[in-house]
Amino acid sequence: MENTLNYIDSALQNPSCITHIKEQQETACNYLKEHGFSFGKNEVWRGVDFSSFLNDNLQTPIVNDSYNNEFKCNIPNLDTDRLTLFNGYISVSNNLIENKQGIIMGSIKAALSKYPELVKKYFGSCYKNENSFLACNTALFSDGFFIYIPDNVFIDKPIQILDVIKSQTPLFLQTRNLIYVGKNSRVTLIHCDDSYNENRSFSNNVTEIFIDEDAHVEHYKMQNMNNNSGLINHNYIAMQRGASLLSNSISLNGGNIRNHNEVRMLGEHCETQMHGLYLMDKEQRIDNYVYVEHAFPNCTSNELFKGILDDSSRAAFNGHVLVCEHASKTDAVQSNKNILLTDKAIVDSKPFLEIYNDDVKCSHGSTIGQLDETALFYIRSRGISERTAKTLLMYAFCDEVIQKIEIKALADRLSDMVKKRLHGELTVCDECALHCSVPECKFEIDITKV
Repeated sequence: MENTLNYIDSALQNPSCITHIKEQQETACNYLKEHGFSFGKNEVWRGVDFSSFLNDNLQTPIVNDSYNNEFKCNIPNLDTDRLTLFNGYISVSNNLIENKQGIIMGSIKAALSKYPELVKKYFGSCYKNENSFLACNTALFSDGFFIYIPDNVFIDKPIQILDVIKSQTPLFLQTRNLIYVGKNSRVTLIHCDDSYNENRSFSNNVTEIFIDEDAHVEHYKMQNMNNNSGLINHNYIAMQRGASLLSNSISLNGGNIRNHNEVRMLGEHCETQMHGLYLMDKEQRIDNYVYVEHAFPNCTSNELFKGILDDSSRAAFNGHVLVCEHASKTDAVQSNKNILLTDKAIVDSKPFLEIYNDDVKCSHGSTIGQLDETALFYIRSRGISERTAKTLLMYAFCDEVIQKIEIKALADRLSDMVKKRLHGELTVCDECALHCSVPECKFEIDITKV
């Protein structure tokens, strides 16, 4: 293959459309042929640049059945059901799992074959507007996970998805994930993006989550990719009356990351909480786009995204809250806070409210600054070294997001990982996104007593 763009062009000429979603794939093909990967004046994608990956000699992955679920994630006191995506494909052992409660988990392509009408009903239902990377995924995705949870099912054990990349050749990956949570049901999802070596890769992933009436979803996203990787995560979430969502994303490493989040509250009394933490250094880049639509009355949303940037890293936060004409009694809060450790680090922060109803309570804010010199002096006056004092302040800044994680074992492990990252000790994982094989980091000072 000459480069990734040539592969895409070739694939679009003779797309291998799946029978049950053929119409959607053909529409996506036509969109991509017409628009390509040029976003023009599209403010949502302004400054996003993955051209170096698209023009590279990336290869599509092949199915590998030989890894035998070798990737483990043994967090103390955390018991999960696990799905593993290895280089874009579900393992054979998890091809499609069904239980007595009616829960279905496994490969989306296997689900399309066995339950075509069920998948077709929700596939592509959580988003309104097309974009080039979304269209590329719809037209050419290799595989992905499918999770179906029927009505009135309470899942007390989290479902963990390990999305791992380990290859000796540079890869171009496209996975498509679909999750349906039925009425009055509850589920916790832990989704890890991981690379196991320093080889180059580009992942273009799409996840749709349909949350039915009065259902509750907790969604935790961890990203720890190498510096040669590109990652686009599209997360589209549609919520019905009385549904609630708790989303928490932690980005520890990655060469170039784009998290594209769209949440639509399509019924009254919905509640959305979205939190994010990103720690970037060297030449790393991260873009977080968060769109929250209040389409009905009496809904609430709360966004808090925090970042620390070192060296020549760069981050962007583009937040958009839309309050529609009939969405009275809306309560929406949006906040983005950043710390720059050098004069070469850059943050572009653009919180935005679009309101078409007067009976609402909405606020937004953004801060970009350095470590508090007064607080730093106070800590050092207690005999604490400068490096430790800075680490304490940075960790205290991060801890507000970590404390939003409601799974204690996960919060404790991520707390240790953030401490390591702030010390510069955490690079690409050796075992998994939660770094389980490494002894727990010891942090001698209790910051609550400082």
